[in-house]
Amino acid sequence: MVNTLLLPELREMLTEGNVAELGEFCTALNAGRTAEFMEGLGDDEAWQVLRHAEVARRAEIFSHFPYERQVSLLGRQDAQEIAELLEEMASDDRVDLLQDLADERVDEILPLLPVADRRDIQRLRAYPDGTAGALMTTEMAKLDEKLTVRQALDELASQSEFLETIYYLFIVGEHDQLRGVVSARQLVSALRSPETPLRDLVETDVVTALTTEDQESVAAKVERFNLLAIPVVDEARHLVGIITHDDIIDVVREELNADAQQMAAISPLDSDFLTVNLFTLSWKRGGWLAILFFTALFTAFALKFYELELNKYAWLAWFIPLIISSGGNSGSQSATLVITGMTSGSLQLRNWRTVMTRELLVSMMLGGFVAASGMLVAMMVAPSVRDALVIPITLFFVVICGCFCGASLPMVFKRLGLDPALMSNPFVAGIVDILGIVIYLNVARLLLN
Repeated sequence: MVNTLLLPELREMLTEGNVAELGEFCTALNAGRTAEFMEGLGDDEAWQVLRHAEVARRAEIFSHFPYERQVSLLGRQDAQEIAELLEEMASDDRVDLLQDLADERVDEILPLLPVADRRDIQRLRAYPDGTAGALMTTEMAKLDEKLTVRQALDELASQSEFLETIYYLFIVGEHDQLRGVVSARQLVSALRSPETPLRDLVETDVVTALTTEDQESVAAKVERFNLLAIPVVDEARHLVGIITHDDIIDVVREELNADAQQMAAISPLDSDFLTVNLFTLSWKRGGWLAILFFTALFTAFALKFYELELNKYAWLAWFIPLIISSGGNSGSQSATLVITGMTSGSLQLRNWRTVMTRELLVSMMLGGFVAASGMLVAMMVAPSVRDALVIPITLFFVVICGCFCGASLPMVFKRLGLDPALMSNPFVAGIVDILGIVIYLNVARLLLN
């Protein structure tokens, strides 16, 4: 609400060219709040406001804009001003933005950047998307192991303006080979002996990520060891960058969104739901809908195969939705638990015996409960108690079948090297629907004939 009230004032400042007030607006508030107040402005208006801030402050405010607006601004504004902005940004953030610009625009901007920044961008852009190399930043606290504590503090003071974080100080040897890490707290505590060399303080047991390592694996390491940053090394253990916890949060959020969409039978979206192209959205949803449609056809064929029994015992048809939903729901529950367990790392493929044993026991308890409830209902409509037994027996085995399929299929996909989330809840439900019909009508054949 406050944002809306401030817009007329901002536009009036722009119209009047009120340099002093626009400059004050850009500096008076927290950068995030300043970006919020500019949400209602058009891209050109927002850029005009940013011009009244120092370049460093401009980059800080710009970093709080929605990602789509950042890309739009980079694609439309003066190339020289964009180059000045990128020079102030974190290396990993600017590379992400440049990846989403047209190649012609990137070729226009890069020559305007300092040589060191240009080389850094080109090096980071060379790493495949989704790897640690593509996610890392090169702005890290890197100190030579030969330095003393006093020298290290002096060096750190000269570097700090350009560093993303100084929680961890990475100690390197010859040719930038990673020797270990010293925390900022350790370094300050060591001031009692300022001539102590860093090699005497370094912790050599360091969790690292390879440049080619998948970002999900890196995120799992950061979560497991509760790290604020993780160093990235090449095959020769040369320190090439770090990945900070804020980037890991973005990865986790991205992966969770992708898994949630896949579990709902939607191919992961490349952008927000409200901004994705409608044809793209239809394609990503339509492909899975087509697969599920043909899966459902098998259910129809199964019903056709047992047409004789359904015609002879019409009351069996009344319970088909109950049978299908019980199996599908139990399968979806199991699939969700297994997929989320594997995603979080708490469940590994080697645990499959434990998983299946637990699911068997749980499914028998759930099946018994559902079967007892089904028996009470069946006795009200079935011609006899013997006939009514078809429903609880079917429900018992269908729930067991659903839990088994829901738990096992994601692990099978994982074993094949595929994303277990591809075994989506609708897909599991479709498979269990077919099996449920087969179980139901074969039980009916045995008891009613």
